[in-house]
Amino acid sequence: MKKRSFSLFLCSLLTGALLLSACTQPAAQPTEQNQQQPNQSEQNQQEQTKAGEKKELGYIKATDPSKVPDSAKQRTDTMVLGITDPQGIFNYWFYNTVYDRYVIEAVTERLLSVAKDATVIPGLAEKWEISDDGLTYTFHIDKRAKFSDGKPVTAEDVAFAYHVLLDPKYDGRSNLSKAKIKGEDAYKNGNATSLEGVKVIDPQTIQVQVEEANATTLLLLGTEIFVLPKHYYGKDFAKGNLEYIKSLHQKPMGSGPYILKEFIPGQEVRLVANENYWKGAPKVKNLIFKSTTAETQIQSLKTGATDFDASISVNADNVEALKELGFVDLDMLLNNGYGYIAINHKLPKFQDKRVRQALMYGLNREEVVYAYSQGYAEVIDVPQSKLSWGYPDESKLTKYSYDPEKAKQLLDEAGWKLESDGYRYKDGQKFTIQFSASTPNEVNDALIPIAVENYKELGIEFIAEQLEFNAVIDKRNKGEHEMAFLAVGLSTDPDPYGLFHSKGGSNKDAYSNPKVDELLEAGLKEFDQAKRKAIYQEAYEIINDDIPVLFMYQRYNLNTISSRLSGFVISPYKYFSESLNEVQIN
Repeated sequence: MKKRSFSLFLCSLLTGALLLSACTQPAAQPTEQNQQQPNQSEQNQQEQTKAGEKKELGYIKATDPSKVPDSAKQRTDTMVLGITDPQGIFNYWFYNTVYDRYVIEAVTERLLSVAKDATVIPGLAEKWEISDDGLTYTFHIDKRAKFSDGKPVTAEDVAFAYHVLLDPKYDGRSNLSKAKIKGEDAYKNGNATSLEGVKVIDPQTIQVQVEEANATTLLLLGTEIFVLPKHYYGKDFAKGNLEYIKSLHQKPMGSGPYILKEFIPGQEVRLVANENYWKGAPKVKNLIFKSTTAETQIQSLKTGATDFDASISVNADNVEALKELGFVDLDMLLNNGYGYIAINHKLPKFQDKRVRQALMYGLNREEVVYAYSQGYAEVIDVPQSKLSWGYPDESKLTKYSYDPEKAKQLLDEAGWKLESDGYRYKDGQKFTIQFSASTPNEVNDALIPIAVENYKELGIEFIAEQLEFNAVIDKRNKGEHEMAFLAVGLSTDPDPYGLFHSKGGSNKDAYSNPKVDELLEAGLKEFDQAKRKAIYQEAYEIINDDIPVLFMYQRYNLNTISSRLSGFVISPYKYFSESLNEVQIN
């Protein structure tokens, strides 16, 4: 099977570059100009903020590597990476937080990978082919690939992944259904025990047939498929029974550079180098993910308790404090994602869009964002990266500048009337908001007092419940939240199906709009980029008006790296955890 005009077009569509814009984050692959973003980690930049300050961005080298703490120097075969406490769901098929994903990417690998510029590159599959009609995808697994127990990665393992992700009882975050693999309906809703469109050709070759191709099919079938060993996870596997797989969340096995040895919740995750790693044993024998918080992150680096941290908020105070250490490199990259306030659409009080619009107008988001970031983030009015080729024309969007009078008018129209006690009521119900606030969290520290004051002016009582981060995630996944601040990382394609389609795997707030569903489905079916952008323009205009979440900001990410470590490959599309096998102790 050969790659012909269609497959070449599809690959170029899925693997293009970025268009630069000002002061926010990127989120997608190709642009109509096919202009690639400069590598932010290889050049320093200055960014002018609204407050008139100059912000130093890009890669800032340590000024005095000799200041590395002695306690860190003594770890000659161990690196310690600070992250927010993971949940312990170390399986890509089911994880909820990026902190679990960091561990997952140390242990397991994808069928296809993504380069730092968002292009699709070989992973466990060394090559792939797409039929002329775009309906058949053939992946050839690298013969060197082995799991950590020494057994080879085979096409059967890949087929196992497809069957789990489309299982009728699957309840994870995958959106593989968008790929429309042939036979999916019979497998999910009928008596079929296997997927008709998934065929193992030989131990190193798997072929997948789809009912119809869409603009993200290669990403769905390749880069979104983390391959796990069937001989380990598939014990007693039968359609409709995934409990055994879930029982192994804290005992993961994969083909990655490290093996998990111990998980101590709230403290650390200990891993050891996979000596059988098919790309060559990692350069550092021991790896520890250490749980840090906003209060301990910088101090842990200063004392040498950690060598790296990916969770430190980018603001002027933190950047200055880190630069004063002298021995850390700062890698500040545009974030491929955004921060937002989730709204539970199952609750009647949030189902009127006028109420949601009032909550946008009535919150001084500019004040919140600047208090949190000190100029390293920008307020947004649509949930998409401004560097994405799919980003909409802002002139056609509503800008929700702080306007309490407008907010009050909308609440009046929605039937929420102000009573003598200063609060609003409707049908005898007082308007209160129970806000699930993860703590410690610098965004919530800035947000909560402003929200309490702003919403009190509107006649709304805003009550913050302080919870540990993973407790907030659990509460939201169960649909027991009212509102909560969260952040999301975007994929290399602007398609927001997973977040805002009624059946999206990451739509945890029960948001549903038939017209948005229709447009997002149309966007997947269209291959012409200009036409696809027009579809997303219309979708984002509706989303901008409908307010499925309260849009907050796009910011810069900060990876803080002790100068005793080198070899990380990081970009807006590639987490540090994907290059751990290349990291070495200087």
